[in-house]
Amino acid sequence: MADRREGEHAAPTESTIRGQDWYGRVLVGDNHARVEFLDVDMSETVSRNTIFTECAFRNVSFNQSRHTNTAFLNCTFTACTFFESQFTSCKLTGSMFDRSTFTLLTVTGGDWSFTGLPGADLRNTTFDNVRMREADLTFARCHKASFRNVDLSGAWLSKADFTSADLRGSDISALDPLTTTIARAIVDPNQAIVLATTLGVQVLPN
Repeated sequence: MADRREGEHAAPTESTIRGQDWYGRVLVGDNHARVEFLDVDMSETVSRNTIFTECAFRNVSFNQSRHTNTAFLNCTFTACTFFESQFTSCKLTGSMFDRSTFTLLTVTGGDWSFTGLPGADLRNTTFDNVRMREADLTFARCHKASFRNVDLSGAWLSKADFTSADLRGSDISALDPLTTTIARAIVDPNQAIVLATTLGVQVLPN
């Protein structure tokens, strides 16, 4: 299992939901704290204004699920699938992802600060107007991903691969082009100046 930031341990769970079929279930205003969800099918589940606190999701399918104004606070996701999942204005602060898949994941708005995504395969995913301060993206594969207007200040980006990714409008002040791959990445003029400054290059008018 991937380690949490600073070696922190996940909170212990106090109850378990095992092997249940939640396919297509609609969750509105639910509240789950320190629950382990094991081998649960949450495909096409819709959640609104729901809170999961310090829960553990193991081998859970979130395929084509839709989440709006839902919070997953300090949760752990292990071997979960997020095919075509959508998160809109959701809060996932402090959550950790390990050996999960994110094919065509779309995240719009919300707060994913302090999330752990080390080594995650985020190719072709979309993050738009998301707060991801101090998120752990070390060794993450973000080839052709879209990170538009994302707050990545203080994020851990060492050895991440943003080849051909769209980074326009994002805070990339924590990105070191000497330790992060950004070949063919799309940036705006202000970001180009930030990268040049990081490399010690002066940008002057003609």
